[in-house]
Amino acid sequence: MRILSLLPGATEVVCKLEATDQLVGRSHECDYPPEVQQLPACTEPKYEIEFSSADTDRRIKELIREGLSVYKVDADFIARLQPDLIITQDHCEACAVSYNEIEQAVKAHLDKKVQIVDFGPSNLSELYDKIQDIADAVNKSNNGRSLVKQMQNSFQELRTDTSRDNRPEVALLEWLDPLMSSGNWLPKLVEIGGGKPVLSNVGGHAGVIDMNALLEADPEIILLAPCGYSIEETRQHLEEVTNHPDWSQLQAVQNNQVYIVDANHYFNRPGPRLVNSAQIVAEILHLDQFSPSHLNSGWISMPDGRLCS
Repeated sequence: MRILSLLPGATEVVCKLEATDQLVGRSHECDYPPEVQQLPACTEPKYEIEFSSADTDRRIKELIREGLSVYKVDADFIARLQPDLIITQDHCEACAVSYNEIEQAVKAHLDKKVQIVDFGPSNLSELYDKIQDIADAVNKSNNGRSLVKQMQNSFQELRTDTSRDNRPEVALLEWLDPLMSSGNWLPKLVEIGGGKPVLSNVGGHAGVIDMNALLEADPEIILLAPCGYSIEETRQHLEEVTNHPDWSQLQAVQNNQVYIVDANHYFNRPGPRLVNSAQIVAEILHLDQFSPSHLNSGWISMPDGRLCS
């Protein structure tokens, strides 16, 4: 089977299912495991990623409002790859190439029947189902059930280890300008990691909030996880939030409880490494109980709420 995966999380699932050798192409964002970077990329963004968070947000919304895709798809190249299975999503127009766009490209450029799998979960339960959908499609059903069971067991073990009375209130922010609270599976990861999520939308998209809402919630801990940003990229955009005149009033800032996490490789990428994401939360919230095995690779602290160590 010739598999084209257009989602980083789905690519990781395919590899975990032991079907890496069947991958023939990827999206420009699929970069893990490292060996998939040798595969040809069939997509690219239509906006400049060097822009500020506000400019990026504005440009993406303009493209969507105009009925345009956020990503360029090389349909001719996809046709040359002759995939039997294409994995994309129908969940978020800003996250990856849409299901409808791939469906249209297949009809226009491929003269054979191609299976298209939607990998767009909104929560952990849906993620398990989507993993099994891919496993069934690539004839790795048993591997899919095993992977789902491993993830569920890991989450349950972590949940048991963090079941204590001390569960700090945590605001996980998915964007810096405008400020966006956490949605989809992220609040559940905070909960599994031993925190109480605030300003969250479980199973739904991240919501735009303002500084007044953040001040009113006044969480004990703030996790900065801008969608698609690495730790270093988030550091480059910090002033977009830390320069706000009311930022220093937050107790998390005053108590040096602001952290940056690798949202690109972990939190915003639905797939097997969401287990690592929950572990990162546990390390940050309960450092006395968990060794900081993901420190510097998955998270860093902001000692004074503004500058990173």
